[in-house]
Amino acid sequence: MDLKLNGKTAVITGGSAGIGLAVAKALCREGANVVLAAHAMVEKAVREVRETSSADEAGVSGIEIDLMEAGQAQAVADHALNRFKRIDILVNCAGAAKAGSFLELTDDEFLDAWKLKLLGYIRMVRAVLPQMMGQRDGRIVNIIGAGGKTPVPTFLTGSTVNAALINFTRGLSKEIAKHNIRIVAVSPTATETERAIQLAEQTARARDISVEEVKAETTSSIPLGRMVKPIEIADLVAFLVSDRAAAVTGAEILIDGGQTPGI
Repeated sequence: MDLKLNGKTAVITGGSAGIGLAVAKALCREGANVVLAAHAMVEKAVREVRETSSADEAGVSGIEIDLMEAGQAQAVADHALNRFKRIDILVNCAGAAKAGSFLELTDDEFLDAWKLKLLGYIRMVRAVLPQMMGQRDGRIVNIIGAGGKTPVPTFLTGSTVNAALINFTRGLSKEIAKHNIRIVAVSPTATETERAIQLAEQTARARDISVEEVKAETTSSIPLGRMVKPIEIADLVAFLVSDRAAAVTGAEILIDGGQTPGI
C-alpha cells in the first residue's frame, strides 16, 4: 500500500527508543523526513534510523530536549521548520510515568508524569498547530495507552495522564477539523520495549512479587498471548497519518491484543 508520505515532515517525541524509534523508522521507510526529539540517545537513534531505513542523511534530524520544561516544545518545532521548512505530522510519544503502590507514590511523581506527558503533548500540539493551520493540512497522533480506560492500581500516575489525553484528543479534534487537521489517539497495551521491563520491575516491587510473575500475569491477560511489538504500533501510525485514513479523527484506537474489556 502506497501511503504517499514522500516529502512529508514528521516530528516524533520520545523518538530515541521504543515505540517512538519504531515510528521514526516506519515513517522514514515511507519516504518522510523525520525529526527525533528526546532527552537522551538522540544521535544514536538518528544513526539507527538512517541505517535501518536506508534514508538519505539529510532526511533525518534529531534534537535533545526535556519536554518537562516550558518552551522546549517550541524549540522542537523551530528546529523542524529550520531544517525542513514545514511540519506535516506530529507523533507524541514521550512519557515515563513511574509505577508503584499508590500510598508510596509522591506528589512529585504524579506531577512529573503530568508535566512530561500531559503538558508535553499539549505543548507540542500548540507548537505545531500554527504551521499546520497555515498550510491547511496536518496529522497528529498521540500515543497514549490502554490504561486511560482500564486503569491499573499500580500505575495511576500514567493512567490519570492517559485519561486526560484521551479527553484532550477528542475535544481538540472538533476545533481543528475545519483546518483539515486530524488528531488521533493510539493506545497500546504492554509493548515489547525496555520501558516495559522497567515498569515490570517497579510493579513487582510494589506488589512484592517477582518480575517473572508480573510478566506472566501480563502475558496471560492478553488474549493473543503476547505483548504488542513496537513495529505493529508504528505500522498503524503510518497508516493513520496517511491520506488512506483521511476520515479518521478524534478517535482512540486500541492496539492491545484484545486485552481491554468492554467498549
